Amino acid sequence: MQLSKRIVTSAAFQNAVGTAGAWYLRLVWYSSRSIYEPANIYDTVQMPAILTMWHGQHFMAPFIKRDKAKHRAKVLISRHRDGEINAIAAEKLGIGAIRGSGAHNGEFHRKGGATAFTEMLGALDEGYNVALTADVPKVARVCGLGVVKLAQHSGKPIYPVAIASQYRKVLNNWDRSALNLPFGRMGLVAGEAVFVARDADDAALEAARQQVERELNRVTARAYEIADRRQGRTP
Repeated sequence: MQLSKRIVTSAAFQNAVGTAGAWYLRLVWYSSRSIYEPANIYDTVQMPAILTMWHGQHFMAPFIKRDKAKHRAKVLISRHRDGEINAIAAEKLGIGAIRGSGAHNGEFHRKGGATAFTEMLGALDEGYNVALTADVPKVARVCGLGVVKLAQHSGKPIYPVAIASQYRKVLNNWDRSALNLPFGRMGLVAGEAVFVARDADDAALEAARQQVERELNRVTARAYEIADRRQGRTP
């Protein structure tokens, strides 16, 4: 194994990067002026809930949590090396991690998808809010069925959410990751709750999937409008 690979896969390196990442995100959050829409979202949301967002737009998601007791939360994070760093950062910010991810190429079990799904159901049953990205793996801005099936089996509502910062660096990768920068406006937008019946058939599941996708596109566009103070600016 090359020395560089041994370094980046070491526990010490990953803990250092994850800790630094958490401190950086705190800087972004506390130096930004947050604008919520709707303004009363914390009074109306039904918890425990499933929070979902687009991949690459999720870095500030830990700060959705306000009250430590009422807003207990866990987040789905992949088992990939980068996921380990993300999990460390999330836990430093008070968010528990559930490890695993979906797949569309027959690797669902290898990537821990089945185990993670069971853990998410258990977390919701215990009163935790659960956050996860909605995209089909490696297909940006296309909602998969995973979040919909989680709502179906748990009986909990899905809330599509988006967070956008005025200052950001948008990467040229598959999910157009937006790295949030400090000292600007930040728009935080929540969509309409999406409920999925336990006896939903394939047609109802697809309808719910499309509804989540539409709401995610809407709240993401709106979050960037708030952050940029103009219409139609999305990464």
